[in-house]
Amino acid sequence: GDIGEWQPDGSMKIIDRKKNIFKLSQGEYVAVENLENIYGVVSAIDSIWVYGNSFESFLVAVVNPNKEALESWAEGNGISGDFEALCENPKAKEYILGELSKTGKEKKLKGFEFIRAVHLDPVPFDMERDLITPTYKRKRPQLLKYYQVLFIQLLL
Repeated sequence: GDIGEWQPDGSMKIIDRKKNIFKLSQGEYVAVENLENIYGVVSAIDSIWVYGNSFESFLVAVVNPNKEALESWAEGNGISGDFEALCENPKAKEYILGELSKTGKEKKLKGFEFIRAVHLDPVPFDMERDLITPTYKRKRPQLLKYYQVLFIQLLL
């Protein structure tokens, strides 16, 4: 069930699991774990879950922003409020989306691999809500169920 990619030196790099690949409405296949690993290096976020489906042409994400990074950005941009309020602020969402896009460009992602909308959740993915495993792997079906109403809004 692994998906690999041949490297220039002739070696094989495992990039995803077959069950975590889906097709967008325009027919492009997306290896979502690979994208989460790429976007996961953004210093302004602590974790990310990327979502898409065959009825949509773009990707959306739930992001757990890094508290210190978001508060520092807000202070530098004259935006006030506690962490929860900042996560609801449209300018904070633009900032995080911009950071994700910058990383996507640096890593030379294809256009359909760029995230088009984000939800900033101040509460990290946790085992209490059954969103991750004890080894901190994302439980995709549970994440989708938990954030389903939110995604309907993001995808409109």
